[in-house]
Amino acid sequence: MSQTMNASTRPLLVELLTEELPPKALRKLGVAFAEGVRATLAARGLLAEGCSVQPYATPRRLAVRLSAVLAQAPDQEYAEKLMPVKIGLDADGKPTPALLKKLAAKGLEHIDAATLARESDGKQDVLVARGKAPGAALAAGLQEAIDAAIAGLPIPKVMSYQLADGQTTVKFVRPAHGLVALFGADIVPVATLGLIAGRKTLGHRFMSKGEIAIVDADSYATQLQDQGRVVADFDTRRALIKSQLDTHCATLAAGLGDDPEVDALLDEVTALVEYPTVYVGEFEAQFLDVPQECLILTMRLNQKYFPLFSLENGKLTNRFLIVSNMEVANPVNIIEGNQRVVRPRLADAQFFFVTDRKTPLAARVEQLGSIVYHNKLGSQLQRVERVRAIARGVAAALGADAQRADRAALLAKADLGTNMVGEFPELQGIMGAYYAQADGEPEDVVAALRGQYRNRMDTPVDAAGLTAAILFIAERAETLVGIWGIGLAPTGERDPYGLRRAALGLISAFEQLAAGGLLKVSENGPLTLAGVLDLAAATFDAGQIAPADLKNAVAEVSAFIYERYRNQLAAFDRAAVDAVIALTPPLHQVSARVRAVTAFGALPEAASLAAANKRVGNLLKKAEDGVADLDPARLTEPAEQALAKAIADLSPRAQAQFDAGDFAASLSTLAQAREPVDAFFADVMVMADDPAVRANRLALLAQLHGLMNKVADISRLAQ
Repeated sequence: MSQTMNASTRPLLVELLTEELPPKALRKLGVAFAEGVRATLAARGLLAEGCSVQPYATPRRLAVRLSAVLAQAPDQEYAEKLMPVKIGLDADGKPTPALLKKLAAKGLEHIDAATLARESDGKQDVLVARGKAPGAALAAGLQEAIDAAIAGLPIPKVMSYQLADGQTTVKFVRPAHGLVALFGADIVPVATLGLIAGRKTLGHRFMSKGEIAIVDADSYATQLQDQGRVVADFDTRRALIKSQLDTHCATLAAGLGDDPEVDALLDEVTALVEYPTVYVGEFEAQFLDVPQECLILTMRLNQKYFPLFSLENGKLTNRFLIVSNMEVANPVNIIEGNQRVVRPRLADAQFFFVTDRKTPLAARVEQLGSIVYHNKLGSQLQRVERVRAIARGVAAALGADAQRADRAALLAKADLGTNMVGEFPELQGIMGAYYAQADGEPEDVVAALRGQYRNRMDTPVDAAGLTAAILFIAERAETLVGIWGIGLAPTGERDPYGLRRAALGLISAFEQLAAGGLLKVSENGPLTLAGVLDLAAATFDAGQIAPADLKNAVAEVSAFIYERYRNQLAAFDRAAVDAVIALTPPLHQVSARVRAVTAFGALPEAASLAAANKRVGNLLKKAEDGVADLDPARLTEPAEQALAKAIADLSPRAQAQFDAGDFAASLSTLAQAREPVDAFFADVMVMADDPAVRANRLALLAQLHGLMNKVADISRLAQ
């Protein structure tokens, strides 16, 4: 039954019935369709205050319900600037033909020229027509809204298809078969994609009986669920599936796993069903001998099943949950059918695993020579040799086992030639680790292979994890320098080689080496970003990347990494981050320095010292012949003598604190220089006429500059 908000306001429903929509885009399509309709109606003044919007999206429909819509928008005041008075009116004040033509063109021919207002536009008087225009009618506004909503959909791929007349071709994400548009209980006369609006729609493809006549906009969701066996709201359907999954998990004492793929799969299956029902399936326990990642991937990716895991040990069980689009009294056929479908896929995975293990991983390295990495950078085997060289260099810098690092780099890409990775490219590295373990490779080498493709390192690196960290660093350094060197730096949103991800990965590696105590914030090394990039650059020959391009690539990659770090530290004060990044300090010190500068910025002395530091930097730029050594005998003014004494007293202490990695204490010591610095700039003319005096004062400021900028470029804190 229609619920009327007031005499002129009713709920509005629009539904577009289609063929099955792309599941991974369904939620976005539903939200975009609803927002497209809402935005246009709002712009036309057709939405009442407090109007709520409810989007609906199922595999076969996009719909929206708006709670409070007007039959006609309120009258709108208008002001139309027409033309200069001297052109629109003749000497007698009568309208000229030009004015009459203008009025007709704007649909204002009914207006008496004598009623036109005269207003100045700053240069001359112009004629302005003012009045009220009737607001938009709902039918016209909704037609515009539907057209705009369809045109603005984020459609992954548009289809072209012919309408029933056999001549007209339209474009949409999928063929559309029905249009419902109800204002309360009344049909709104709109059309789109060759469809004329009515009130009839279709329910579930298999569980509903014929057409459903929607009574009014408020009954839509209820009628679809009761008569059509369709849960129209995406979020309601998702919650229903999640509830059933959880119920089965509780019954079976199992879990769905905690990786992000579970939520992604839940979204996808929600977009595949209109009336979800969850059933339990199982497979033979013998398949559990296959690495569980293979089974999980084939069930989730190919079959859209939810694998179940033991609550005791987190291991995969031989049961899985099926989200079906059919609710039946006896689901045995559905369950057995799904089990028959998944069994051959699991058998394939088992066959691939058994077959792959017959060839040792190390024996597969040679075939990498026939796999192209990039036509300008050679084969995967050539890449492996570059990564090996970088890994040995990184291991030497960190005092790690270079042979283990070299072994990990040698085997890192060997699984590219396996059957399993050929079928499931997502398992690169993971399968290499399984095969390496079966071959008896050292545990740290196995761990390095398993972790090489993760986006970032997120736990502190200890001695046991050092080989993995070295391979992680070497692989990303080779990628960054090589791809950048051949001119494929990221542009805009395009980053096909994942260089942004590689940069963030390198940053995380340095952070976690510091967190594990293998890099100390009190030391600049032994491993540095510059050193790693130089190691990578040395592995490319002139036939691959010209020396000049390689040199530029190293510099640009370094700047790129620091810029990525700058963006990653967005949670901190921006000025503090900029002050630290400006010095491009060792990567493993950046976080500690930013925290110290943030604390310093809160001190009362910070603003004055930052402004002074900025002024000092500008003055030092004017030193045409460079800065000479300080001559204490030439310091005659009390203020410059006091500043020299403060620098002499504070510098050793600040340096010692800096050397110990106590950046906050070093900056706190700097804060004690505020009074002599302020007095110096108040009482002393730096750019004195006497060249010797001027040079000596600049030398004093150079010492002050050095004291101020140990931790960061403090001038960046100046407002």
